[in-house]
This record gives sequence, structure tokens and C-alpha cells, in this order.
Amino acid sequence: MSDTLAVQVGHKGRIVVPASIRARHQWREGSTLVAVDTDSGVFLADRSALESILRARLAGIDLVSELISDRRQEASDESTESTT
Repeated sequence: MSDTLAVQVGHKGRIVVPASIRARHQWREGSTLVAVDTDSGVFLADRSALESILRARLAGIDLVSELISDRRQEASDESTESTT
């Protein structure tokens, strides 16, 4: 279920997250939320939801192998530049 509700930016840039959204996500006073700024807008989530999203997006990706491959390519590029 999703709600589309208008909110206004108030004094000092504050916004009020509507009660129905806070209740559905169990956000209470003092809850820590993460605002992710994207080209399309701002994504607001609690840390556990953001962690779940990131884990799902990175599932099956071998980040270590990608990093090693990138470093090897950079070293090769630097080696080629220094010999020319």
C-alpha cells in the first residue's frame, strides 16, 4: 500500500511526515531516518529499510572482484601512460 500525500516545507526547512505514513513504518518521535538525494527527488527511509534495499540491489554482485579488476585496469593504464 502506498499513500501520496502533499507536505509543505516549513520553518527552518522542516517537513511533517503524515501520521498514516509514520504509523505504517512504525516511525516514532526520535526515529532516525536517512534522506537519500537523487536526480529524481529525495528518498526517505529508516536505516533497516535502506539496508534491506541495498542488500537486495547488491545481491549476487562480487564487489571484491570488481574492485580488484578496477585496480588492475587503473594500474595497467598508468603503466601504459608512463611508457609513452
